[in-house]
Amino acid sequence: MRSLVLPLVLASVCQAAHAGEISSAYTDLDWKNDCVTYAQAGDGDGDWADLACSGYRGYPVLIAYDDARESLFYGFPPGGDMTSVWESFSGFNSSGARIEWRIETDGDKTVPFAVIHRRSISNPEDEKKPTDVLLVSKVAQMDARDGCTVALVLATGNPAANDQARKLADEKARSFACGKDRRTVIGEVPAFGRVDN
Repeated sequence: MRSLVLPLVLASVCQAAHAGEISSAYTDLDWKNDCVTYAQAGDGDGDWADLACSGYRGYPVLIAYDDARESLFYGFPPGGDMTSVWESFSGFNSSGARIEWRIETDGDKTVPFAVIHRRSISNPEDEKKPTDVLLVSKVAQMDARDGCTVALVLATGNPAANDQARKLADEKARSFACGKDRRTVIGEVPAFGRVDN
């Protein structure tokens, strides 16, 4: 029995070393300084805009804004157009000014595979008390161009939210199939949906 234990331990150590080191990097999101508006509503055409923003080392952050709601996409969208998918809360919402990127480093290769981004959703019963939620999103790579929300973690009143979001990012984002796999939800999160156009 003892002779089987050492090979199993060595195999698990080798697997962990091969997986690459995971760490966090942070970027700011400032609509005025970090983003370019490339489409927006004309007179009498409502209140919407599409923006491209700087992200992490060439990975963009794309924002579709419509009627005080935001849909964000991290990385390279399919066909260069993020408007084919809308993911947002049904209530009025806004994104936080800081984005946490989860990064895997393997030798000289550094790849952001997930982001954790705080969103504030308005409370119709008390507009002074919005609900904060951490969105865990898969970062779309140049080759696969598959990005979406993987998990939603209630942040309001949840001191473990950041740790929970990191764990979900690290365990689920890389293998998550957008449009097919079911999102993980922790806590009573306001209504959130995906619309494929």
